[in-house]
Amino acid sequence: MSERNFQARAIGEIAIRCIDLDAMVAFYRDVIGLEPLNDPENGRIVFLRIAEGFAGHTAILALFNHDVEGAGQTRGSAKPPKTGPASSLHHLAFSLPWEEQDAVMAWYEKLGRDYNVEYFDWVGWRGVFTFDPDGNTVELVAKDPDWADPSDQSSEKSDQ
Repeated sequence: MSERNFQARAIGEIAIRCIDLDAMVAFYRDVIGLEPLNDPENGRIVFLRIAEGFAGHTAILALFNHDVEGAGQTRGSAKPPKTGPASSLHHLAFSLPWEEQDAVMAWYEKLGRDYNVEYFDWVGWRGVFTFDPDGNTVELVAKDPDWADPSDQSSEKSDQ
């Protein structure tokens, strides 16, 4: 560790201020498949389970109506947040197994949802990208199980 004496181990929560909370809840629940942990009808804050997290803290996506003040003295705003390129949020990425990415693309096609696929050869990842109702980029990413690190191959050649 360091003299700091602590180390962040995982993301526990991602919280988004929403322009249209109901549409965002529907997208992340019905399109992406996250499970609500509280009543989505409360109209203010909805917590959705992403996966088991670290040390018993479930990894969650928290969707806040933009005018709600939150924990840690987070301030709400009467004005809706900016999205897309004007937002400070670049994108959200959710991990899933490589074998499920074809199902993601088939699901998006069935829904008539636009998406694009990008390969990241330097790490062996493939991302399937779409947009949520507020205009945020959402990626479902997986690691290619057959990917070999190019730096490992170059060291193997030098050993021969």
